[in-house]
Amino acid sequence: MSDLHLGIADNRPIADQLRPTSDEDWLIVAGDVAEQAEEVERALAMLAGRFAQVIWTPGNHELWTVDRDPLPLRGRARYEHLVRVCAELGVTSPEDPYPHWRGADGPVAVAPVFLLYDYTFRAPGAATKEDSLARAHEAGVVCTDEYLLHPDPYPTRDDWCRARVALTEERLAAHDPEIPLVIAGHWPLVREPTSVMWYPEFAQWCGTELTADWHRRFNVAAVVYGHLHIPRTTWYDGVRFEEVSIGYPREWRKRGHPRGLLRQILPYEGEQAPAAPGSGDADSPGPSGPAGDAGVAS
Repeated sequence: MSDLHLGIADNRPIADQLRPTSDEDWLIVAGDVAEQAEEVERALAMLAGRFAQVIWTPGNHELWTVDRDPLPLRGRARYEHLVRVCAELGVTSPEDPYPHWRGADGPVAVAPVFLLYDYTFRAPGAATKEDSLARAHEAGVVCTDEYLLHPDPYPTRDDWCRARVALTEERLAAHDPEIPLVIAGHWPLVREPTSVMWYPEFAQWCGTELTADWHRRFNVAAVVYGHLHIPRTTWYDGVRFEEVSIGYPREWRKRGHPRGLLRQILPYEGEQAPAAPGSGDADSPGPSGPAGDAGVAS
């Protein structure tokens, strides 16, 4: 699951409902647990006490530096603090070796990835990052990251993104190709899932074109992501992509939780990939809002 957003009071009771079905269940937490570091730590500690293994990767909200947070760390220092918290709790983070989950068909490595975005999912008709951002401001669709997610010590968030992509790509390339991967990150690896968002200007905060072929280049069993608040299963080039967000109350009250709060990634028991190459939806609720962060931050 992802996008628990515990900073919102009506989402907090959901956390108590996240329970395993067996003593051997693992849980992937694909970002946006909360904004305050202490709340993230409490949630991960609770989940680590319930599940056999918890695997976490940050979303944009964990990386925000908000005024009410007693931990004023910014950028990479904030991320590294959360990584240390995970180490103390026994939670796997993107800095750890990929743990191997063992199913009936053999081992699968779970790779939590932290990648960010680089504004290459540009607004329609935009030729440059600057033009794309200008169009978003004109439309009034601006991610709060522009005000609260600081890239320190990198000059920009896209510089930080490129550094994370290079590091992660090197690790994936060094992974044993005989062992399939579940790649789990907050942002989708490909742009296609953003095509159903109400506000296409928001896509520039949703990923990078640098990862567009990773599901083909590497031996990938499934890709897990969140951020878009459009929970569904899609297929690209025969690879399953699972958007597993819980989202904001205004969203889940409207659509409910048709697949439950937790999505089973393995063993996979759903429909198989569409026969035609490319993309296809196995379970799509239709367009939704763009990750809940649209609008200009006050």
